[in-house]
Amino acid sequence: MAAPAKSGLSLSVRGAGRMWRRPSVLAARCLCSSAAAARPSSAQQLAERLRAEKREQTAKEREVPKNPVQRRVQELKRYTKQLQNVHPNVLSKALKRGILHQDKNIVVINKPYGLPVHGGPEVKSCITDILPVLAKMLYGHKAEPLHLCHRLDKETTGVMVLARDKEMAHRVQELFKTRQVAKKYWAICVGVPMISAGMIDIPIIEKEVQGQQHHHKMTLAPIYQMENGKTVKVRPNRHAHVAGTQYQVLSSTLSSALVELRPITGIKHQLRVHLAFGLGCPVLGDHKYSDWNKLAPQKLSVGILKKLGLEKTKTRYLPLHLHAQQLILPPLDSESQELNLVCKLPHFFKNSLSRLGLQIPEKD
Repeated sequence: MAAPAKSGLSLSVRGAGRMWRRPSVLAARCLCSSAAAARPSSAQQLAERLRAEKREQTAKEREVPKNPVQRRVQELKRYTKQLQNVHPNVLSKALKRGILHQDKNIVVINKPYGLPVHGGPEVKSCITDILPVLAKMLYGHKAEPLHLCHRLDKETTGVMVLARDKEMAHRVQELFKTRQVAKKYWAICVGVPMISAGMIDIPIIEKEVQGQQHHHKMTLAPIYQMENGKTVKVRPNRHAHVAGTQYQVLSSTLSSALVELRPITGIKHQLRVHLAFGLGCPVLGDHKYSDWNKLAPQKLSVGILKKLGLEKTKTRYLPLHLHAQQLILPPLDSESQELNLVCKLPHFFKNSLSRLGLQIPEKD
């Protein structure tokens, strides 16, 4: 009698298991269906939250901070991102408004900060792309694209010459190559040259920099070196380029200077290299040539940071303070005259001059 009772109990438990298994599966399916039904509503809420956060972030960026240091950082951020998300038509209109000179042969523009001349992998806007649009705005829809006559670095501002046709572009390019164009740049330097005026006549060569960040830089390739206290001439590097730059300090303080530069030659990054490695006074905002071994934001003294209203961690937003201030072109044909093309300093450059206590000469 005991055995059947045990068996009955066992059957009843197994039966109960069978009884409860089916409702559990149904409940689980119902729960999954409920979760699936809730997903669209959760995704919608997430999207709305992200949109709200984006609107809030945009409002914060547009809001002018009360703290002067934060306000200065916001201003510099705008300069570093300037013109990279602008439609070609809008960019062309901006360049048209800032034209310095226009005639039948050339158009001279005021190149803004942060606008590269040529395109590249990470370049969204460049001068080359807008040349057809600018030509149509100036000379009608049938006008051929304008042509580049020379180059300026992405971070350099100032006078830039464009030609109406290929023949004129070649003519102006030849004037640059044969050193018939007088060029004058202004730069704010970190530090003050020991000699207030002179000529830097040191060849320049491109070299590979070994380190954590593998890269290439232009650097000096001097043909003289010191041996036992005497200057000795050494064999020149056959890959080096002859480079000459006249300079003059226009204004200075204990820690910075406004320097006028007149390049005799036109080697890549010549002015930046001559100032940084030749005079030991790199251009303010030159994050590439302020340190040979690495690519990092420029290191500035506490005094300069305080004058600029800038935190140490925010120096990467500091723009390059190098400006093509003047070009003098000889007559381009029998009917034209010598052109003296002058471009005013950009706002951020003048702002830094004022903060650092540097004065613009009255004659300029």
